[in-house]
Amino acid sequence: MAQTVTRPGKTFDHIAPDWPGAMGSSVFVPAREHRLEPFLISTGIVALAEVGDKTQLLAFILAAKFRKPMPIVLGILAATLANHAFAGAIGSWLTSVLSPQTLRWTLGIGFLAMAAWTLVPDRFDEDDAKLAGVGVFATTLIAFFLAEMGDKTQIATIALAAQYQAFMPVVAGTTLGMMIANVPAVLLGDRIANRVPVRLVHGIAAAIFAMLGIATLLGAGESLGF
Repeated sequence: MAQTVTRPGKTFDHIAPDWPGAMGSSVFVPAREHRLEPFLISTGIVALAEVGDKTQLLAFILAAKFRKPMPIVLGILAATLANHAFAGAIGSWLTSVLSPQTLRWTLGIGFLAMAAWTLVPDRFDEDDAKLAGVGVFATTLIAFFLAEMGDKTQIATIALAAQYQAFMPVVAGTTLGMMIANVPAVLLGDRIANRVPVRLVHGIAAAIFAMLGIATLLGAGESLGF
């Protein structure tokens, strides 16, 4: 007997004659397991990509300039939530305007490009952190939001939101990843700035981006029949 199995975003039939009550029955598969993967991957890949990134360099500069960690951390959190919510919305929108095949090829190539971009060292001009006439929180919020526009972690959020079609887990994960990388930069500053193996961390992040890209491209190839 045919049975309809419902999963988040998918409903499909299985032939399962041995299941009790198979005729006309519906099975709900909990969404938790499907939401954990995008959250964990988003957290890990952004935390790694953020090390040595221009926004982390900005966090070091703000910490040395103001020496008030709490408003800096809160400013980074607010800026990241706003920026990555915007990026996640773009990623979700892309899934509605691109065909599955086009989206997969676009994301696959995009992830490979992100892998290469992650290996390029970032620089940040200290003058970009100077906003006269506002407090520590507002300075951090504005400077961090602007620095994150077009940055690799914002682009990664767009791609991950489109890849997993899971807005909340991706935005929560990328935001947590940013905080994992930047809170120690604010609290410890120069004590960790020269001790982090940036090249190694970037290499790991690049490898993850590359694997996501290859896996996505292989999936696109299968959907096109080759």
